[in-house]
Amino acid sequence: MPKPEANWAHLRLEDRITPGLNVLFVGINPGVQSALTGHHFAGFSNRFWKLLFESGLVPESISCHDDDRLPEFGYGVTNLVARPSPGIDDLKPEEYLQGWKALDGKIRRFRPRIVAFVGVTLYRALLPVLIEDAEVRKGARVCTLGMQPITIHGAQLFVLPNPSGRNANYPYAAMLDAFRRLRQAIRKSKVEDQPPRAGF
Repeated sequence: MPKPEANWAHLRLEDRITPGLNVLFVGINPGVQSALTGHHFAGFSNRFWKLLFESGLVPESISCHDDDRLPEFGYGVTNLVARPSPGIDDLKPEEYLQGWKALDGKIRRFRPRIVAFVGVTLYRALLPVLIEDAEVRKGARVCTLGMQPITIHGAQLFVLPNPSGRNANYPYAAMLDAFRRLRQAIRKSKVEDQPPRAGF
């Protein structure tokens, strides 16, 4: 049973972002537990932090209470919509649009290598806006996990499954596979950024 809205509706999470990140994780909006604790992906059944460790994206097991450490591993986290809610059904279409404008500015400012949308629903909601952007390449798909044929201010776009325990669309093994593919995508992006060796 969620706590009375008066206890959490006004609360906002702090972004964990620094320039030049490998990955900026983007959630759709904070849940009630995240709002109350002040930490990202803090829901009791949320497996985000477990997936980070088991996929090899971080070298040690960390929890939502360590979200301020994400930049030391090359990651950042933010939400499309800052307002917390018990579920995404409470969000209004205009909040997505306003959230996109703010997110677009963050990507332009901080220049992550990869922007990872945490949830297919989030990607689906933003796709109409994304395909209007001049940087978007043809062939954008709605429900495919992994790397997308879209860049945002030079950042590649990756879609992860929602790690909430309420997400019945993907078993844990499929979630873990997607997070491992993200790790591979980071390695690939670093190799591609290296200048070619001079010939002898």
